[in-house]
Amino acid sequence: MKKFLTFALAAAMTLSLAACGNNGASSSGSSSAPGDPYKIGLLQYGQHASLDNCREGFLQGLEEAGLVEGTDYVVDYQNAGFDDAMDTQIASKFSSDGVDMMVAVATPSAVACYAAAEEKDIPVVYVAVNDPVAANLSSGNITGTSDALPVEAQLQLIRAMQPEAKTIGILYTTSEPNSVSTIAEYEAKAGDYGFTIDAVGVTTPAEVPQGADTLISHKVDCFSNLTDNNVVGVLPAVLEKTNEAGIPVYGSEIEQVKIGCAASAGIDYIQLGRQTGAMAAKVIRGEAVCADIPFETIASYSTYINSDVLDAMGITVPADIAAAATEANAAA
Repeated sequence: MKKFLTFALAAAMTLSLAACGNNGASSSGSSSAPGDPYKIGLLQYGQHASLDNCREGFLQGLEEAGLVEGTDYVVDYQNAGFDDAMDTQIASKFSSDGVDMMVAVATPSAVACYAAAEEKDIPVVYVAVNDPVAANLSSGNITGTSDALPVEAQLQLIRAMQPEAKTIGILYTTSEPNSVSTIAEYEAKAGDYGFTIDAVGVTTPAEVPQGADTLISHKVDCFSNLTDNNVVGVLPAVLEKTNEAGIPVYGSEIEQVKIGCAASAGIDYIQLGRQTGAMAAKVIRGEAVCADIPFETIASYSTYINSDVLDAMGITVPADIAAAATEANAAA
């Protein structure tokens, strides 16, 4: 009986490691042979600077963990072009190709990868999922990092920059759990700073410019931009309209400020990606399984300002904010 229990325990431990991959572990759907580089299918929802920074930071994180591309792992990078159907198609192909791990950049890609990976128990690691619980990505053979926005810090920043402002306009995608939960947080906290929120929902990038027109017609005092992919993907078109109307837009991270938002209390997406890469490295090495690694939220944020935009809008930056902020205009 004791020998049987020992054998059963050893077998269970072997199976639990099997979800991790090829270097000491292999996912059940993997087509890799022992000793081959670990196969990573990396799916990015679309192309804009924030998501690019997530991907680049992730690869940096693997390198900093001592893993060598081509020797320890290979990456099949695919971009869905903000197309949910393409997201699903690419994730399904990763599964049929027998990758050892799927890495997803942004919530829609994480949802698609998890759905495609679940049957074969392929590990999934995500970057930049604002609310993993709301997106049903907080349990199972999946882990990653949340880019939950510092909403209260953003409200404080806007109040300091525009002491007389009353209404903040926000564009968001109604089908993105991240955006819906962030809107709820804004609405819950805005009153503490003397603001009301005017939120306009969209379903596709094509609807974003019209949504911006709606908020401008409502005479909002400013916009606060989320990490909403449909909106960020066409942010230059929004900024063209708001600049003409003389309405400042506060971004959610540095890249948005560089291209024309006035300021931001935001996170560093390169750092978020690096943090995720370090988590994935543990799985690749067989040191942990995704199910045992809780998702992580980056704790720190920075203040970024675009002095050119602020000057054009006639906004004076308080001395304490100016002293602590990072300049983030296109030339910086």
